Amino acid sequence: MRANELSALRIEPSCGYQSQRKNSCARPQPGATQGGCCFDGARNALLPISDVAHIVHGPISCTGTSWDTRGSRSSGSSLYRTGMTTALSDIEMTMGGGEQRLHEAIGQAVTMFSPAAVFVYITCIPAMQGSDVEAVTRAASSRWRVPVIAIDCAGFYGNKNFGQRIAGDALFQHVIGKREPDPIPEAARRPGIRTHSVNLIGEWNVGGEFWNVAPLFDELGLRILCTLSGDSRFRDVQTMHRADANMVVCSKALMRVARRLEETYRTPFFEGSFYGASATSESMRAFGRLLGDDNLVERIEQVVAREEQWVAKQLAPIRARLAGKRALIFSGGFKSWSTVSAAQDLGMTVVATGIEKSTDEDKARIIRLLGPNARLLDNNDQGAILRTFEECHADILIAGDRYIYPSLKARIPFLDLDHVRDIGYAGYLGAVEFAKRIVAAVEHPVWQQVRHAPPWNWNVNLPHKNAA
Repeated sequence: MRANELSALRIEPSCGYQSQRKNSCARPQPGATQGGCCFDGARNALLPISDVAHIVHGPISCTGTSWDTRGSRSSGSSLYRTGMTTALSDIEMTMGGGEQRLHEAIGQAVTMFSPAAVFVYITCIPAMQGSDVEAVTRAASSRWRVPVIAIDCAGFYGNKNFGQRIAGDALFQHVIGKREPDPIPEAARRPGIRTHSVNLIGEWNVGGEFWNVAPLFDELGLRILCTLSGDSRFRDVQTMHRADANMVVCSKALMRVARRLEETYRTPFFEGSFYGASATSESMRAFGRLLGDDNLVERIEQVVAREEQWVAKQLAPIRARLAGKRALIFSGGFKSWSTVSAAQDLGMTVVATGIEKSTDEDKARIIRLLGPNARLLDNNDQGAILRTFEECHADILIAGDRYIYPSLKARIPFLDLDHVRDIGYAGYLGAVEFAKRIVAAVEHPVWQQVRHAPPWNWNVNLPHKNAA
């Protein structure tokens, strides 16, 4: 990727931080890829497209140490779970010659799996060598009659979030707008109900959590063209330009896609969340406002009232057990504020939340939820987080899986909120599941047992070994 193209990608007009300061994202500094490099972000963003062959062009370690680390689930093809790499040898890394290996790898993937498309992720070594990967992908696409797309995401370009931006831009240039949606079957049409098409951008379907809210869209006549990229198909991504409205779930990852769809196809978008009953209701109402359909707005209110009544009934006994409990949340991105909202729905007090990977907009939402004196943690040091836990007299730590073992060692309740989990917390069903998991963690009897002194007395005066 040319330097001017990288510089252009660092400028995002829809980012409040940049618009206020009239500058671009910072260029990478030594150590800036802690928590994931550019390649890692691009691959994670696109990997849930389930019927695509994802080939990592580089050393085998780039694939072997990080493949399939997001718990995205698919209702169809499982091809995305098959790790593929050119596994460049030491000689190829030092002397070059990886183009032929890549061409053969694409052919092998197409022959063995018949994918809808092939994505080639360019890592650091081919980028530094100056390999013409795009020429290889064009030749392979022409030979095997399958779309082959190069994702130029060398790790040294920047951090994980910048890699997600590169991935979204590649989709917009080479995939989105290349196919028209299938006609709506007559059997799916309902008298008096207008069908609207929508996209969910930055929805990963971790633990299958989007399936908790998908039935609501079907009931309301909202046709989901694509969830980018959880449980999506290549042909779904191609039709995203025909949506009537878009919802951005994870703003830091793929906001650029939503903005470019708005600029090019006049598709309005909003940012929302499905974490917690109140956030889910507000997101559904936002669709009604954005689409300007009075009938839809009325039906959304009916569905929201019904679902919130059900959730209130389910949570009534749980709220009493969680009332007054204090939570420390350490999760970046949109989860830094959406999880705060979900916890507050349960009557809990959030004493602090992490902002390590949050945008300025995410931080503003946190302050609106917690107040101007909100305690924001931007240091992912485990010791500092545990000290904050003790200082704030928290009852549970809700964070990513990297903090599981420190929490166990500190003997404090913990709930995993990372993207590798297989449990979904989205939607009304997810709100109830989230509450149940917190109660199970906080009230588990093991915490009382490990905090008490052992039943035996270590101070017993044993006779000296030389005593008679």
